[in-house]
Amino acid sequence: MEDRPVIGTYSTAEQAKKAVGFLAENGFPVERSGIVGHDLRLVETVMGRATAGRAAAAGAATGLWFGLIIGLLMPLFAGSTGSTGSTGALVLGGLAYGALFGAAFGLVTYLVNKGPGFVSQQAVVADRYDVVADAAVADDARNLLIKHNWRS
Repeated sequence: MEDRPVIGTYSTAEQAKKAVGFLAENGFPVERSGIVGHDLRLVETVMGRATAGRAAAAGAATGLWFGLIIGLLMPLFAGSTGSTGSTGALVLGGLAYGALFGAAFGLVTYLVNKGPGFVSQQAVVADRYDVVADAAVADDARNLLIKHNWRS
């Protein structure tokens, strides 16, 4: 990978993305840029206790989406019956069965795994985010960010 000088440093990923978005809006070839996170750490946010009900609800929600997809695809494979009622019945049936089987799968998974007793969400976070660009266009990008106060 060739040398890519830093054209801006930001404290959050959102700020770095906004800076690259700003460059894109001003005609900069953003395919020649990138965002590099430094000093990465894993942050785990605890969402609550793991319960059988929560596992069944999460499984049912996933099953609903799967059932919806199956219910929408079934009329394509079942052939044309000419009535919209049967299509609606297939979609509703897909939703119902998807929720039922999803809830059962979520509950069984909860009972078998015996996890840590809580539900959490993990994210990789950096202490700082550098926006970089190819050396040939770095000065143009840096000047554009400075001109519009996007560089920190």
